[in-house]
Amino acid sequence: MSSDEDAAPAAAGVASGTHLLGFSDEILLHILSHVPSTDLILNVRRTCRKLAALCLDKSLVHTVQLQKDYQVSQDKVKQLVKAIGREIQQLNLAGCYWLPGATIEQVGRCHGLVKVNLSGCHLTSLRLSKMLSALPHLRSLAIDVSPGFDASQLSGECKATLSRVRELKQTLFTPSYGVVPCCTSLERLLLYFEILDRTREGAVLSGQLMVGQSNVPHYQNLRVFYARLAPGYINQEVVRLYLAVLSDRTPENLHAFLISVPGSFAESGATKNLLDSMARNVTLDALQLPKSWLNGSSLLQNLRFHNPLYFSFSRCTLSGGHLIQRVINSGRDLRSLASLNLSGCIHCLSPDSLLRKADDDIDSSILETLVASCCNLRHLNLSAAHHHSSEGLGRHLCQLLARLRHLRSLSLPVCSVADSAPRADRAPAPPAMHAVARGFGKKVRIGVQTCPGPCSGHAAPPPSSVFWSLLKSLPFLERLELIGSNFSSAMPRNEPAIRNSLPPCSRAQSVGDSEVAAIGQLAFLRHLTLAQLPSVLTGSGLVSIGLQCQQLQSLSLANLGLLGKVVYVPALLDMLKHCERLRDLRLEQPYFSANAQFFQALSQCPSLQRLCLVSRSGTLQPDAVLAFMARSLHMVVCHLFTGESLATCKSLQQSLLRR
Repeated sequence: MSSDEDAAPAAAGVASGTHLLGFSDEILLHILSHVPSTDLILNVRRTCRKLAALCLDKSLVHTVQLQKDYQVSQDKVKQLVKAIGREIQQLNLAGCYWLPGATIEQVGRCHGLVKVNLSGCHLTSLRLSKMLSALPHLRSLAIDVSPGFDASQLSGECKATLSRVRELKQTLFTPSYGVVPCCTSLERLLLYFEILDRTREGAVLSGQLMVGQSNVPHYQNLRVFYARLAPGYINQEVVRLYLAVLSDRTPENLHAFLISVPGSFAESGATKNLLDSMARNVTLDALQLPKSWLNGSSLLQNLRFHNPLYFSFSRCTLSGGHLIQRVINSGRDLRSLASLNLSGCIHCLSPDSLLRKADDDIDSSILETLVASCCNLRHLNLSAAHHHSSEGLGRHLCQLLARLRHLRSLSLPVCSVADSAPRADRAPAPPAMHAVARGFGKKVRIGVQTCPGPCSGHAAPPPSSVFWSLLKSLPFLERLELIGSNFSSAMPRNEPAIRNSLPPCSRAQSVGDSEVAAIGQLAFLRHLTLAQLPSVLTGSGLVSIGLQCQQLQSLSLANLGLLGKVVYVPALLDMLKHCERLRDLRLEQPYFSANAQFFQALSQCPSLQRLCLVSRSGTLQPDAVLAFMARSLHMVVCHLFTGESLATCKSLQQSLLRR
């Protein structure tokens, strides 16, 4: 703690313009807002009197974010609650699975809480009841419902608190209504179904376990209904029971209805009644339905929308004609639309889905109408389809998308960014023999004028390419996905794994290192996915991304170049040296060698927290993994799926656990 005698040297430092405390309180508060809450209260507050006062400012202690903060311990949580518990109004402990229930119960001492997120935290019914009973002002709650949950153990005070909750996020690991029947004032209900079809003992679960529960959900005030299902029939069976109540009486104020289901989800009588009731009684601004509910139906034509914000028609057989007529309503103003998901809609940019082949050219007039009507889009997904542009001035998909200047996230198939279709009378150009960049030296090509650039020595994208021009028009893009139309992951999250994947699209053969290098223009890029780019030769474009995309936090690379040979590793290792903010790295590549050089390069990513390597017939060096984990203090997830033996993997796992 500094004393008043420190004021003189501090003042001298301020006079020279070098002392932190010379800034105004407003600037200091902005700086302190980027400091984690535990450090702010338990460390920074103890440095001097001025910072001690600023650290307790309402703007800093009003909201406490501890989500997946792996440095948070039981003692830190208790000290934090003791110091500022009365001031906290919003608390996020999502994903803090290592904290015991007794520590989570400390939340009950924050009597002024209005919003709390406890997803992923261990809580019994009794602990939940005791904690919620002490939070009379709570309006937003997020919890998990695990096996053993018993709503009958909730006290009257707890149910009184739940009756005032307006927003509930509930993750179900067992067939149950959870606390939904107690939340009689619900306006926003977010459901995540993660129920396994069988118990650990092998018993088959059934949604009929919920039929005997006397209470049913109250939806009369509901405005937002969202459900996301993991694979499995039991999740579909349970969500039908939730929807059955909605079908009896659809809330008049419902304006967002979203259901995300992997695979197929057949309609039932109750769901048909629900959709018919929605078409008659509600006006929506956000919609997402299972593809089987939309395919071949006239539902979109009957539903009413008002200033829509979000549409998702993922994997629906929606033709461009239907998209224009039923959704865009022949070019009506949709400036309010912020997010549009057309992933897997292979016919959405063609006028007639019955006559079009998957790899035919798109109808650019449909895309032009879409861009003109939805000019304020911030998120657009056109992946998992063949969107080929025909030759024509200003009619290329990239040229039309360049008009969407507000885009912040964009997902495209690789073949859609190819300049034009290969001509039959033109022999394919031999692949350019790019040399992997070493330092900042630049190869001099005879007969070609050289010019200095920020990434000399790396694959330079031709300024005339449509993809280069697209990214130049979207300088504030934060998330980019470039995924092959036929790509399927060896370890997908919500789809069945496919052993024999389809070969890359022929148009994708012209997308390689120079297009990857074009991504380096995106100075604000935070999340990048590149998958199934067969023409990546040396990966020199990756170095450009590492050098110029300094905000990159998440990187996913899959099946780059020829699958039999991994030739881009030197460039990848060079790239990783520059990724100081990289937190998540996912690498899916057959025959990848995770050797000492690879892990040495990873060690130069000081912020790395999660690593996932999926490599069929790949290899790894256990000693290199151990050395890497010893150096990486922030690493919390390390998944290595390679071709090593089970004995090698178990030995490595035990060695890591012992450390």
